[in-house]
Amino acid sequence: MSLFNQGDKAYLLLADGQIFEGRSFGAKGTVIGEVVFTTGLTGYQETLTDPSYYGQIVTQTFPLIGNYGVNDSDYESAKSYVSGYIVREWCNTPSNFRMEGNVNDFLLKHNIIGIHNIDTRRLTRTIREVGVMNGVITTEDVYSKKSELLEKINAYEIKDAVKKVTNSETLTYSDDNPKYKVALFDFGYKRNIRNELVKRGCKVVVVPANTTANEIKKIAPDGIMFSNGPGDPSENTEIIENIKEIAKLDISIFGICLGHQLMALANGARTEKLKYGHRGANQPVIDVLSGRTYVTSQNHGYAVVGDSLDSSVGLVSHINANDKTCEGIRYKNIKAFTVQFHPEAHGGPLDTAYLFDEFIKTMDKEAK
Repeated sequence: MSLFNQGDKAYLLLADGQIFEGRSFGAKGTVIGEVVFTTGLTGYQETLTDPSYYGQIVTQTFPLIGNYGVNDSDYESAKSYVSGYIVREWCNTPSNFRMEGNVNDFLLKHNIIGIHNIDTRRLTRTIREVGVMNGVITTEDVYSKKSELLEKINAYEIKDAVKKVTNSETLTYSDDNPKYKVALFDFGYKRNIRNELVKRGCKVVVVPANTTANEIKKIAPDGIMFSNGPGDPSENTEIIENIKEIAKLDISIFGICLGHQLMALANGARTEKLKYGHRGANQPVIDVLSGRTYVTSQNHGYAVVGDSLDSSVGLVSHINANDKTCEGIRYKNIKAFTVQFHPEAHGGPLDTAYLFDEFIKTMDKEAK
């Protein structure tokens, strides 16, 4: 039987009133979220477990999802944070020696509502032309409730996202005989960030998002990592004020994604919401100093406005080759550098992993 014939009817309703009819997979019910798209050909399990997708309904542009199944080893966090999931076709006969289930099993386990058998190309073109917009996935009759649902869609906002995904506990991870101690701020961090640090000889102390400079002093780390995370960076006013004080501790800092944005805001720059964001494993980024272009993995809807940063404070180090937005900053008066993309995600596949090595070297200098 064709995969497109499986499942009960499901509907996607967008804020502009468009309705896409498809088939249900995963959980049943109704969910509201911000509809975005990601262009990755692989890595769907990592996408589904990335906390940066909190509050969003994720569309996969690649037409076949699930062909290598899912497993318990490739989670980027303990659970899924997406609001809903949209694919053209999901594979119910995956094949891979590491698989422990299929994508439908995963959605059911995490109570995620999905829809398949819709025209994801048309949906993606709509988002590219109009910009990201809110929407609803429902397995109920959308036509009889359209007006009611549109009211809810238009009222929906992603608020307090970092507070919703951060862990309230301090947790420590390490291999034997670590050489460095790194405080990793959990703004919604991906496990591979932690793994990249541990395999380079770091004892990683994962701290809650609202950890203060005084609390960091007590931990006495050799380096500080500001992680990725969801939502509008500018709403995190308490964290931004904390970062201002943390930057005065004279400890090496490396920021990724949301961490990059928060660091910029703490240093007087501003951020803006992009029309449809950068989400996928194939975003080209130019290193301004070397002129070299790297293949990067990204997941963000906001960007730092590069020319809003005082040049006496820091300089844009990387730019997006497509739209020229800021992709990295090197600071002048503090020991910090940040990037918008994800070096731990192995885009390229190892193009930008050198940034972790560079972070280690900054701590090496401090040890001498």
